Order: sequence, then C-alpha cells, then structure tokens
Amino acid sequence: MTVHPDVETLLRIVPAEHRGEEHIDWTAAEAVLGTKLPSDYMSLMNTYGVGDIGELVILPPLPVDVPNLNDCHIGSGSARWLWELDGGVPGVSAGPDAVLSWGTGCNANEMAWLMTDADPDKWPVVAWRRQIAFRDSHWKIFDCGMVKFLTRMMLAEFDECPLGDASLWGRPGVFVSWREQRRRLVAGLDPLTGEPDPYAEMFPISDE
Repeated sequence: MTVHPDVETLLRIVPAEHRGEEHIDWTAAEAVLGTKLPSDYMSLMNTYGVGDIGELVILPPLPVDVPNLNDCHIGSGSARWLWELDGGVPGVSAGPDAVLSWGTGCNANEMAWLMTDADPDKWPVVAWRRQIAFRDSHWKIFDCGMVKFLTRMMLAEFDECPLGDASLWGRPGVFVSWREQRRRLVAGLDPLTGEPDPYAEMFPISDE
C-alpha cells in the first residue's frame, strides 16, 4: 500500500525506527467495526505498527496480543461516554454514536473521529481536553485528519495547543511500538526511552 502523503510528512519528524510488525487485515477490521476507516490512519498503522508517540496512545483497529494492552483498541476509550456526558462540541448536533476513539493519553486526554460523512477521509478530529478551564468546553473540533492533527500539534501549527496537555506541543515525540515497549519493560528498561529504569527491580515484569 502506498504511504499516505500525511504519513510521509509525519515520518520526517517522527521516524519509524521502533515500529511494530503487525500485518492488519483491514477488511476484517472494518467488518468488525462496521465502518470504513480513514486512509491516513490505515497508512500510519501499516507504516509504524501499533504503538505510542510519547505518551499519546494510538489505538489499533482490533485487540493485539500484547499483555495488559489487549483491551486497547478503536472504540475502547471513553470518548463516547464523555461526549454524552458533556454534550459534545458546542453547536454540533451529532450524538455519541458518531464518535469513534483513535487516541488517548497525554494526561488523560481523548481523541476521536466525528463520523459525520460517508467518506471517512472527511471525518474531522474531535478532542476532549481534561485540563481545560471550567468555563470552557472540554470538547473541540479540528477540521483535519488524525495524522495531520498529530503533525500540526508537534509542529505547533495550531493557534494554541489542541490538548489540555502540552507534552507534544511544539516538540515531536518518539514512536515506540507496544511490542518494543514490552521488551524494554521485561529487560528492566524505561518503555519509552529505553534507558535503565532504577525502579525496575521493585516491579519485575514477566515476558508472558
């Protein structure tokens, strides 16, 4: 599959050195989810595999066989519940069934698509920002795809940080696959940096 142009741009700032090796059956994944998926997301998964950029978890389409992460996949986040609880983006009438999670983390922020078009490549990104002043809506909509959202955040191309956490604002993160993170944990290393973890002996991790 050809690499999506937005993924090519992302690769310039976030190398795929620690990529995973998953081979996703997209026909099966879309059948389970009951929807087609955006082409930039599929290209990102095919290029990087399943993993995280810094503390931002990019959810795979289906569960993967990595211990303690089996329940993390598209739609498994709390975005729909939060959308219903908060009423979503002010002025947007879509219900929670139109929200499909694709990312989580960065101090408990949630990212999703708003499925308001028959063409998934036209789905905008919506983000629930945990660390937002009470008077403001936790939800905000961004008229771009998820890969472009990630790139624009890490290059600080929005007017302001799109999340309630600035750990990736204006600073590209490092991608590390879930399998590499697991390997590092078992070896007593920090899962994101690969450096020795001084507390590893206190919390030993099995490779099972």
